[in-house]
Amino acid sequence: MSRLRLRLWRLSSERARLTSLYGGLLVLAGGVLIALVYALVRSGLYSTISLAVTTAVPIDRVQPPYALPSERFVKAQPALPMEGMTFDPSNVRAATKVITTAAESAALSKLLTVSLISLAAFAVLSVALAWWMAGRVLRPVGVITSTAQRLSGENLHERIKLKAPPGELKQLADTFDTMLDRIERLVSAQQRFVANAAHELRTPLAVQRAAAEIGLADPDLDPERLARLRRKLIDVADDSEKLIDGLLLLSASDQGLERVGPIALDATAESVARALADQAGEHGVAVRIELRPLTVRGEAVLLGHLVHNLVSNAIRYNHPGGRVWIRVGADGLEVSNTGPEVPPEAVPELFEPFRRVQARRHGPGEGAGLGLSIVASIARAHGAEAAAEVNPGGGLTVRVTGWTPA
Repeated sequence: MSRLRLRLWRLSSERARLTSLYGGLLVLAGGVLIALVYALVRSGLYSTISLAVTTAVPIDRVQPPYALPSERFVKAQPALPMEGMTFDPSNVRAATKVITTAAESAALSKLLTVSLISLAAFAVLSVALAWWMAGRVLRPVGVITSTAQRLSGENLHERIKLKAPPGELKQLADTFDTMLDRIERLVSAQQRFVANAAHELRTPLAVQRAAAEIGLADPDLDPERLARLRRKLIDVADDSEKLIDGLLLLSASDQGLERVGPIALDATAESVARALADQAGEHGVAVRIELRPLTVRGEAVLLGHLVHNLVSNAIRYNHPGGRVWIRVGADGLEVSNTGPEVPPEAVPELFEPFRRVQARRHGPGEGAGLGLSIVASIARAHGAEAAAEVNPGGGLTVRVTGWTPA
């Protein structure tokens, strides 16, 4: 309840501020308009009334023995005959001036009174309209706030879906929904990553424990069996070490680049091909390279891991007598191989951690399923993009393009 009251107080506070702003601006505009009208009317009212009076009663039509009162004349009275007075046109002009001044004063007083009453009514109406308008403007903000406060790890699927005409607040709500889509995907990927990592690490630990408990439980263990057990434990430990190294590398590449400089990608690919020549020979795979100069901005260690993972995967997931092609050119890096057929629908998932075309059998030399995910992560860190497509007859072609030139 306290959090709800705090949200309502904040919303009311913003609504009060907007009401004060809108209402104050409307009242100020009304006051300026009334002042302008009053000044314009006052500037021309005297001449207008004077012209009207002289037009209605011309001086040459006023005949004796009637005369108008002197300048003390306040109210319009009928002309009275006054004995002994002679007709003087100046008396008529003076009376006209008095009448005009009195009419001007009365008209301006009436105008001012009506204007002030109208301004007071306009101020009340302006504040009411400003309060209503501020509420309408802030309603989407309240919807966005309530949705954001209600979200958690269990209901990230909820969206605002604001129904409003196009505008800044509609764009804000749509942007918030798009951000929630990205967050939901990232959280789901992180949850899958943690679950898969836990499974991958638990399996070798269970194998080690079982080998130690069962194998070493026999007091009459012969040397040959002890040697096999020793090799088994070493192999499992090596696999665990490779898995941990892969996880650390994936984490490092996700954090971005530390030391950036010009790197000759063609020279890196050639160095990796020479380093993996023995592995290719063991698998009976021939490696062909086609290199053209390409210098990019990046980190040498991470780029070496990227090329190494691509070539190593191409060698490992191949068949005896197969081929691996490494090409570097203006378009970027391309590694292609022969091998088993890959379902096209499974290609996008290969760039996620621990995803394989075939289920893991925990055999010797089998990877942890991090190779292409590391490639994709390192490529993103360098501003590039990794993509793959299946080859006719089997195998895969992976391209890394969009490099930043040095």
